[in-house]
Amino acid sequence: MIKRVFLIVLDSFGIGEMPDAADYGDAGSNTLGSISASSAFDTPNLRSLGLFHIDGTAPGQDRSRPGGAYARMAERSKGKDTTIGHWEIAGILSEKPLPTYPEGFPAEVIEEFSRRTGRAVLCNKPYSGTQLLLDYGREHMETGALIVYTSADSVFQIAAHEEIVPVPELYRYCEIARELLQGKHGVGRVIARPFRGSWPDFVRTANRHDYSLTPPAPTMLDALRAAGLDTIGVGKIYDIFAGRGIGETYKTANNDDGMAKTLELAEKDFHGLAFVNLVDFDMVYGHRNNVEGYAGAATRFDRQLGELLPRLRGDDVLIITADHGCDPATPSTDHSREYTPMLAFGAGVQPGCNLGTRGSFSDIGATVLDMLGVKGEIAGESFWPQIRR
Repeated sequence: MIKRVFLIVLDSFGIGEMPDAADYGDAGSNTLGSISASSAFDTPNLRSLGLFHIDGTAPGQDRSRPGGAYARMAERSKGKDTTIGHWEIAGILSEKPLPTYPEGFPAEVIEEFSRRTGRAVLCNKPYSGTQLLLDYGREHMETGALIVYTSADSVFQIAAHEEIVPVPELYRYCEIARELLQGKHGVGRVIARPFRGSWPDFVRTANRHDYSLTPPAPTMLDALRAAGLDTIGVGKIYDIFAGRGIGETYKTANNDDGMAKTLELAEKDFHGLAFVNLVDFDMVYGHRNNVEGYAGAATRFDRQLGELLPRLRGDDVLIITADHGCDPATPSTDHSREYTPMLAFGAGVQPGCNLGTRGSFSDIGATVLDMLGVKGEIAGESFWPQIRR
C-alpha cells in the first residue's frame, strides 16, 4: 500500500494543443515545444522520468528507458483556467466554462461592489497586471479608488497599494466581492493584488491571495479527509479549493520556495497527500510571454526535482502534471487549451509504462485515491492497476 503521494502541478505546463484548441483561440499552442527550444531549457530529470516519451512531445527522438510511468492528459471540462483544471485533477468535471468578462464587469456589479466597499473603482477591463500599475497606480494613490480588472480567465482582480489600502482591508474587499460574485457572475477566483513602491516603479508584493468558488461537488481531498488521511496543500492549493478538504497548508513566495517546502515535507512522516502548485510558470513567465524565463524556471525546477527523487521512500509515489497551458511564444498572453503531462515515479511504479492519452485529468484524482486505498465518489478512472509493480 502506498503511504504518501506527492502531486506537483506545474501551473500552465502544457504539452501541445488539444483537438478543440481552435475553439478557444489556441490553435498551434505548445508550451513545452516553445520552451524546450530555448538554450535555457535543461531538464534531465524530467526527461529521465519519461517527459519526452509522452504522446506528441518528441516522437521517436527519445530512445532512453524512462524511469517512470507517463501519459498525455486531456481536459474534459469546458475551460482552460486554473480553477477548472485543478478541480478536474481532483475529480470534478465542469460542463460549463466559468464566466469571463472581455468588456469588463457589468455596471450593476461594479456599482454594488463600490457601494459595499465605500470606494470608487478604476479600470474595470481586461488588463496586463504590470501595465495596469503604470496606467492606474498613480491615480489610485491620489484618490484611494480600487483598481479592478480581469483577464481572459474567470477572475475579478483588485489591485491596491499597501500604504493606501492595508492588506487586511484589501482582503476584506475581496471577501465582499466573493460574496457578491455568485450565480451567473460566479467567477472562478477573486484575487487580491497588493503592490508597493512609487510610480513608475511599482512592484507587486507576495501578499497575493485568491478567493475561489467552493467546489460544487466532492473531490479527492474530501474523500481523503473523510478517511482520516493527511491532506497538505502547498502554494495556492488552499485558495483554489476554498480551503475545503485541506488539513494543512503552506503559503509560498515562488516556485523555489514551493519546492523547498516540498523537500521539507519529504522528510516528514505523514500518511496521505501533499498537493503542490508551482505558479511562477504561469504568473511570472507564461502570461508575460517570457520564453527564456519559462525555460529557466523549468530548469530550476528540474534541479530541485533531482533533490526530491532520492528522498522518496519505498511507499511513496510522485506524480507531476499541469492544469492547462500558457504558451509564452504565441502573441496571446492568456492560458491555452493544451494537453498536460502525467509522470509517475516511485518504487511501486512500473517504469516505462505508457498510458497513452487519458480522457480526463480526473483520472489522476481517482488514481491517488486508489493508491491510498480510499473510496470516493469522484469522476475519473484509476490507472494504478496499470502502473503498479
